[in-house]
Amino acid sequence: MAVPFRRTSKTRKRMRRTHFKLEIPGMVKCDNCGEYKLSHRVCPSCGTYKGQKVVK
Repeated sequence: MAVPFRRTSKTRKRMRRTHFKLEIPGMVKCDNCGEYKLSHRVCPSCGTYKGQKVVK
């Protein structure tokens, strides 16, 4: 089993982990009510999708 010869420094470890980030989901404003919602989803506040009432 391979064992590293030297210990990985904090800097090298943190440089490797720079790409592990949280991403903000694609939020857009609803055309009907103006609330933010996920794109390509029914608006949770007014229940419309592409200008049509889908949920009562």
